[in-house]
Amino acid sequence: MYIINKTISVFKRFAWFKRFNARITYQVLAKYIPSADWHFMNYGYVPDAEERHSNVPPFNVKHQHQPAAMYHYLACKVPVTGKVVLEVGSGRGGGASYVANHFRPKQYIAVDIASSAVALANKFHSTASLRFVQGSGEHLLIQDDSIDIVMNVESSHGYGDVAKFLSEVKRVLRPGGHLLLVDFRNSLANMAIFSQQLLDSGMILLSKENISTKVVRAIELDDDSKTSTIKRLVPRRYQRVFSDFAGVVGSRFYNTLKDGTRPYCRFVLQKQTPS
Repeated sequence: MYIINKTISVFKRFAWFKRFNARITYQVLAKYIPSADWHFMNYGYVPDAEERHSNVPPFNVKHQHQPAAMYHYLACKVPVTGKVVLEVGSGRGGGASYVANHFRPKQYIAVDIASSAVALANKFHSTASLRFVQGSGEHLLIQDDSIDIVMNVESSHGYGDVAKFLSEVKRVLRPGGHLLLVDFRNSLANMAIFSQQLLDSGMILLSKENISTKVVRAIELDDDSKTSTIKRLVPRRYQRVFSDFAGVVGSRFYNTLKDGTRPYCRFVLQKQTPS
């Protein structure tokens, strides 16, 4: 197992492997675990008291509460109602459905690289104003200057070319439009590199927050439910591997997030308006 993990860590340095790994992982998950009660893929979020009491609309969700909160408090960063929203890396579609139903954008376009995830999301969540399409964040089939808000939740770490993704985001955003992004990196150095890529994107960085402790708290609160779900949906021989992937308490992901060596941050960027 050590040799396998070491080999994978070496391959992850290559752009082609990042793309391949992301596509295969989420393709398999959607195809073989098409559960109707598992709609979110992110690790979750627990706001502090000040944030919880200062946001409108109020957050009141029971099922998959913490993962839904990740989308809620990200969408609260800018006005969404009546806007055209593009999500890149929409996974099983739960986040897109949540934002579309609770924040009422004019249109929500959700893009994911895995065709089986797109099919699953369309089965459970598509509406007249919410559609799911297959596509790559590095080659968006979207017109220039046509999107008000781009959302990107725990997806960018799997891209082969992050700079290309950011270039595509800037291209499709209308002047004054926003990129709302949350994600982790496996080291402080890699987060510094990613932060510099955001600064170099040509968009304005409005805010950066390290939300690692809030994600750790979400993992802890959700652990019993997540462990139970894994035991119920995942074949026994794959449960240990999947538990590590899901970041349960005690996993390497959880431990490094908690000790601060794997930072998780939230960013808000804006495309400049012509002067």
